[in-house]
Amino acid sequence: MTTFPLTALVTLCICLLMLTTTANVGRARGGHNIQAPAVSGHERFERAYRVQMNTLENAAIVLPVMWVNAGFISDRGAAALGAIWLVARIWYALAYLKEPTMRGPAFVLSMVALTLLWLAAAFGVVRVLLRY
Repeated sequence: MTTFPLTALVTLCICLLMLTTTANVGRARGGHNIQAPAVSGHERFERAYRVQMNTLENAAIVLPVMWVNAGFISDRGAAALGAIWLVARIWYALAYLKEPTMRGPAFVLSMVALTLLWLAAAFGVVRVLLRY
């Protein structure tokens, strides 16, 4: 049986980040009396909402790419790059919530990790396809 315990662990942590950003939006919505379905109002709510949406948008890309990387290249490598992405996105969230203009370096680091994950995954898939 082939297993990917490290990639699975990072996946669970990424899911926890998504749950946390969701809860943060709920707290901000309640704390600033923003009634659903509104997605604008108080700046703190809007920041929390954008952090959640940006995290979900990126996770939708990073998760499948990380798993393709794990399957075709390495569980350890995929998990390491996924963990870098995760730490960068936590940094991004904290920076965005505090001062949106400070999120740039964290965004760049998360995009570098995602790009490396994608390149490694693509390399692994192409390498297998060339053997057919």
